[in-house]
Amino acid sequence: MKNKYIDLIEQTFEFPNGEFRVEEDALYWNEIPLMDIIKQYGTPLRIAYLPKISDNIQKARRMFNVAMAKVDYNGDYHYCYCTKSSHFSFVLEEVLKHHVHIETSSAFDMNIIESLLEQELMDKNIFIVCNGFKRPQYIENIQNLMRNGFKNVVPILDNKYELDALLSNFDINFDVGIRIASEEEPKFDFYTSRLGIRYSDIIPYYKGHIANNPQVGLKMLHFFINTGVKDTAYYWNELNKAVNLYCELKKESPELDSLNIGGGFPIQTHLDMSYDYEYMAEEIVAQIKNICMQNSVPEPHIFTEFGSYTVGESGAMLYSIVNQKKQNDRELWNMIDSSFMTTLPDTWAINQRYVFLAINNWKSEYERVNLGGLTCDSEDFYNAEVHSNAIFLPKMQLGREQYVGFFHTGAYQESLGGFGGIQHCLIPAPKLVIIDRDDDGEYYTKLFAKEQSYKSMLKILGY
Repeated sequence: MKNKYIDLIEQTFEFPNGEFRVEEDALYWNEIPLMDIIKQYGTPLRIAYLPKISDNIQKARRMFNVAMAKVDYNGDYHYCYCTKSSHFSFVLEEVLKHHVHIETSSAFDMNIIESLLEQELMDKNIFIVCNGFKRPQYIENIQNLMRNGFKNVVPILDNKYELDALLSNFDINFDVGIRIASEEEPKFDFYTSRLGIRYSDIIPYYKGHIANNPQVGLKMLHFFINTGVKDTAYYWNELNKAVNLYCELKKESPELDSLNIGGGFPIQTHLDMSYDYEYMAEEIVAQIKNICMQNSVPEPHIFTEFGSYTVGESGAMLYSIVNQKKQNDRELWNMIDSSFMTTLPDTWAINQRYVFLAINNWKSEYERVNLGGLTCDSEDFYNAEVHSNAIFLPKMQLGREQYVGFFHTGAYQESLGGFGGIQHCLIPAPKLVIIDRDDDGEYYTKLFAKEQSYKSMLKILGY
């Protein structure tokens, strides 16, 4: 009878795969023996596996360049990293090894760029695509980057007043982009994105504010929709509208040469996820080229701003089960040694699901459980997977440790949860360990941050 946890996983998914396998009753992730990591550092534990960042950057570049070659596309592909997905120094350092460009969203991003420049981790020819609503400090920091000699800083105008602010007390010539206020998916709460300038205003705005201003050139048209890059009629319709607008704008603005299609490549959130990345890249490139040909307009350089796709699959959270509670005849609660609301806030805020697996005891029988966090909030739980309305784990045995892992958690969770700040119920932020590989391919670990101490919390709170 196949009633062991390993039987359940192998029957449900294509397992093992290139990322996960089991050896001696324990899980390996990217050939990392996770039980060894737990024995060294304990739990709760946040992991950043840096080689995955490199893999995904190279994969996207290859896909878009192949797609361009297939249709004889006469433009370049530029990969930008969306910093708001993760601002950690080790992430930016890994990203910049591959000579990618940077997309920013706030004033302090500019200070990070200055720090990276001081460390000689970037040069001044890199593209800095400045998105977001620009308050005075953000405007000032953008101007300072240009004064400091950065050649390719491109502020993306989010509204019709930002250009006046950028020009104020500033005499350097520069390029800008314009963000389209795209229409939201029909089931969304409102019709049009709050970000950007609406379609009908863009060409009149260009004619009135940029066309006859010798200090400003229009470099880029920026397009992005919240649902990401999906093979749906909605996505292709919005892309079609954006490219057609690019063609209209190009006829008014000869210096316009770039289309930024934003981010939105998904990451794997469950083991049987199916997404044809190659097809999507090829279709995007082909559609842009075809629409430009129909309008007798040279095809633009394509910029992407992949954030979650770059860093998401590099992250993992490991917990131990500290207790099991039976609250009624049917429900078992396995209590983790941390909190979902503080360490994986997307599971609470937007019902996000991640790849979830037991770390050890794979040859034991399984049982259906709910996972509970340590806070006293009723929403601090995890009880369903993307493919199922239940979760299963090896049966608990008295005196035996059970560890679990959530994978592909590398984007946004630290930012949303508040890394090193004050957490709900004063649950401490977990240790953060970086895993990388040396020139011989051997993995090594580095402790980036210890578990948060009570002293750091009391200091923040003013005690």
